[in-house]
Amino acid sequence: MNILGYFQKVGKALMVPVATLPAAAILMGIGYWIDPVAWGGNSALAAFLIKAGAAIIDNMSVLFAVGVAYGMSKDKDGAAALSGFVGFLVVTTLLSPGAVAQIQGIDPAAVPAAFGKINNQFVGILVGIVSAEIYNRFSSVELHKALAFFSGKRLVPILTSFAGILIAFVLMYIWPAIYGGLVHFGESIQGMGSVGAGIYAFFNRLLIPVGLHHALNSVFWFDVAGINDIPNFLGGAKSIAEGTATVGVTGMYQAGFFPIMMFGLPGAALAIYHTAKVENKEKVASIMIAAGFASFFTGVTEPLEFSFMFLAPALYVVHAALTGISVFIAASMQWIAGFGFSAGLVDMVLSTRNPLAVNWYMLIIQGIVFFAIYYFVFRAVIVKFNLKTPGREDDEDEEGSTVGGSKETGELAKQYLKALGGHENLENIDACITRLRLTLKDTSVISEKQLKALGAMGVVKLGSNNVQVILGPLAEIVAGEMKKIPASEDLTAVALP
Repeated sequence: MNILGYFQKVGKALMVPVATLPAAAILMGIGYWIDPVAWGGNSALAAFLIKAGAAIIDNMSVLFAVGVAYGMSKDKDGAAALSGFVGFLVVTTLLSPGAVAQIQGIDPAAVPAAFGKINNQFVGILVGIVSAEIYNRFSSVELHKALAFFSGKRLVPILTSFAGILIAFVLMYIWPAIYGGLVHFGESIQGMGSVGAGIYAFFNRLLIPVGLHHALNSVFWFDVAGINDIPNFLGGAKSIAEGTATVGVTGMYQAGFFPIMMFGLPGAALAIYHTAKVENKEKVASIMIAAGFASFFTGVTEPLEFSFMFLAPALYVVHAALTGISVFIAASMQWIAGFGFSAGLVDMVLSTRNPLAVNWYMLIIQGIVFFAIYYFVFRAVIVKFNLKTPGREDDEDEEGSTVGGSKETGELAKQYLKALGGHENLENIDACITRLRLTLKDTSVISEKQLKALGAMGVVKLGSNNVQVILGPLAEIVAGEMKKIPASEDLTAVALP
């Protein structure tokens, strides 16, 4: 696997722990609706819910270790997740300020400040990756009969604990420098204030095609470089009292996404529909309505973004720039709201009672303006440069195209499998929220035309063997169905559009 493909695998695994954030957002959001001022001090029920949500947020580091180890394991086994947990405990215990002082024989006051921040997502991700690699390599090892009980998956946590010791030894000398570099990077953007927030948002969108935006997000949204925007925002009154959050500032790396995801992209969807060829409008409408609704309601934008990012890459750069401008405006005006999953309607409603949400309703007004901007800019650019957005492709590209394929998921999985060259061409099948993530023996045998005819919004080739097929929310279901299809099953009778 090449480097880009490997980072893709890490990026996909990061979605496992990130997927726990909606639970925290819902619990804490409802808690703040009940008692937005006293952080549960005036309501036992509010305190109960806020504390429950905080249990997730306050332990994101270990969730990253467990989630990444599980997500990168070859067969998604619990033994890998357990190994991630064991490794994290070993590393963070050995690198705690008290342990460092004892091991190095120095005064506790002389311990570098970096070790006070060792319990962070960066370390969690690192331990998760190492744990997964150990699991993938040694989970099938058979030991001598005298040690047979520790063979296979039982061996992995033991090896991970020793790997944790080695990681701790190395980090004891390089972590202060790494931590200093991360803090400097975050502060260099953070020090730019609203402009830095806009720059971050611009690159956030640009990295989506290769799935590396999760790594960038971790610097600004979590506690990799001390910014920790999402947990600090969700902490609300507690974060304010502890001095980890500032009203009007905390949430600046989140707020400006709401106008884009709830309004801007649906405006782009309307422009794409209006500029489609007359004979294709019905087909395009079905795609744009579903994708636009997902973007507005949940903040899941990939089905819509992938519908045009490869057909009209220049238009996608315009979208990234507009996103940066939106985040810059919201940060400059201190119009703040936050999210636990993504910047859709659900998260906006949940965040409105958070004491850190400032003038959140202005994001709706900003969003209405961005709906118009997206619609007219997209429409003008598409028409002016004759961009081949959905429904505007040349006739030969549309031949035989019928979006959706079979409505039966099992049959649809067979159709996708056949279009990808069958089981004999697939080395690995995986999925995240919206994408099939595949490792193929030969990418030249796949039919992008047929994949798109089945409903795929885009096909991304990474290196010589890695392919992503953008399906939207069906991705994980289709991947599961593809795995169930026996390798011996004959797919010659499966009809493709």
